[in-house]
Amino acid sequence: MAFRGTLVIDTEGCKGCAVCTTGCPNKCIALSKMVNKKGYNYLEMINEEACIGCANCAVICPDGVITVYRKRID
Repeated sequence: MAFRGTLVIDTEGCKGCAVCTTGCPNKCIALSKMVNKKGYNYLEMINEEACIGCANCAVICPDGVITVYRKRID
């Protein structure tokens, strides 16, 4: 059984610490070159197809700005 994940990121709440990027086993996320209203580079998905919805990024995020949704693909 395979799963695919989708992230919802509060880009305005993200401080760009990049702690979450170290927890992603498939390297699906990275800091954007764009900045939010506070001047921080925020998190974005760079490889949506590789996301398995493991939620490591959400668990490790110190600010709780990542929500992970997971669906089964057949």
